[in-house]
Amino acid sequence: MATRHLYLLRHGAADALGHLTPAGERQADLTGRRLARLPVDAVWHSPLPRAERSARILATHLPGATVAAAPELADHIPHVPADPPPAWAPFFDGYDAEEAAAGERLADALTARFARPAPAETHEVLVTHAYPVAWLVRDALNAPRPAWLGLSCGNTALTVIEYRDTTTPTLVLHNDMGHLPTDLRWTGFGPGLHP
Repeated sequence: MATRHLYLLRHGAADALGHLTPAGERQADLTGRRLARLPVDAVWHSPLPRAERSARILATHLPGATVAAAPELADHIPHVPADPPPAWAPFFDGYDAEEAAAGERLADALTARFARPAPAETHEVLVTHAYPVAWLVRDALNAPRPAWLGLSCGNTALTVIEYRDTTTPTLVLHNDMGHLPTDLRWTGFGPGLHP
């Protein structure tokens, strides 16, 4: 039974212009070291510079893996709820129906391409952004479309989902930051308490 192993991560910490900070580069390097023991076939990344740079850094630890952009991994809003939770209402203010539909089409393309079994055993790393990671987790859990709103994702935190023909997707890990020292954990989150 072939398994598609997806290793999802948000890019490393970035500055206001979307480029990795020194902390983000270190996060990407440590993530590559963690993944080095796995038989990774491919590293797919968002076309945005922070994701591409993260992918290239971590791929230095994965000499057999190909590295390529995947437009489905672009940073996007996957679903705009008809009645968003009050805390999220300002975030969605200004999204028109056309923008929301474009985001949903991209989210559907993301799941169609990656959230399914592969014909042969494969290990793929997807370097993307917080919302696409949340969307793929929501999809694996078969949760309602608005559920992505509650799924936070730290910079280079590791999420693993496995896909097989004979069963529903298996969420193996979510938002695991065990490969990061304390000072590099919880970047990419808003203010508040973090364990």
